[in-house]
Amino acid sequence: MRADRLVATLLLMQDRGRVTAAEVARELEVSVATARRDLEALSAAGVPVYPQPGRGGGWSLVGGARTDLSGMTATEAQALFLLLGPAGADTPEAQAALRKLLAALPRPFRAEARAAAGAVVVDPAGWGDPLPERPELVAALRDAVVRGRRVRLDYAGRTRERTSRLIDPWGLVDKDGIWYLVAGTAEGRRTFRVDRIASAEVTDEEAARPAELDLSAEWDEVVEEVERRRSLVSAVVLVDARLVRVLRGQFGRHCVVLAERDGQARVQVAAPTPLMIAQHLAGWGAGLSVVESTAVRAELARIGRELVGHYCDDIEST
Repeated sequence: MRADRLVATLLLMQDRGRVTAAEVARELEVSVATARRDLEALSAAGVPVYPQPGRGGGWSLVGGARTDLSGMTATEAQALFLLLGPAGADTPEAQAALRKLLAALPRPFRAEARAAAGAVVVDPAGWGDPLPERPELVAALRDAVVRGRRVRLDYAGRTRERTSRLIDPWGLVDKDGIWYLVAGTAEGRRTFRVDRIASAEVTDEEAARPAELDLSAEWDEVVEEVERRRSLVSAVVLVDARLVRVLRGQFGRHCVVLAERDGQARVQVAAPTPLMIAQHLAGWGAGLSVVESTAVRAELARIGRELVGHYCDDIEST
């Protein structure tokens, strides 16, 4: 897991003072390219790690070798835990590494470092097309989460009607390129799409945050509620096993491999309506077969007839 590697890389640098990517790769049993990416990620996140080019160069910690993290500033500690937090949520081993690293920080930095580690969740399964770039407000909202400050939002919901509300930010979720803010409000937990936030003013008021809040668990509940409301329907398709990853790119978490044999995969896909499933599958042509769901097969047939009727005259005239 990447969180384990990043922590191990940092501790290795503290022990030796200066390392090369090749040394890190050898110690952690990864490729040199992976080790170099990890070192660059630490540096880009604001951790005091920098490269020294030339003969005898390598990567060093500002201030030289140290046996603990007492030399880190509050900003550097937050940067490190913001980087490690999403990566560390996957396994108990990664979480244990983060706890050990947290214990090594100076006591005044621990609260905000702990908040930074839980400030962002990454959910790779999309609900729609990802945004071309990250909304500018993400950094300010993330800072409010880490510092524990209330935020006044001007928000345009699905109806596009703007409302103003004072919220307690709990954390941010990157769902396949679309960012969401999970927050406490006077009406309970609410979720806001960041790209629909017209403005956000971080106040000096201390935010209320539930004790032992687990942002990943909160987000799982949000996803379950949303998908229950969407009343998903499913279909089973047969496809070349090598192309399952493409199908998963279209359906995200709603793509489940049921069986695989002789190079063919039997896959269940789901969406809110049969038409939405058919729209995703129509572009495959005869590249896959829908073997279960009469409704989806009917929608595919209708789309096919519609396309033939629309383009047939053009084809015959050429």
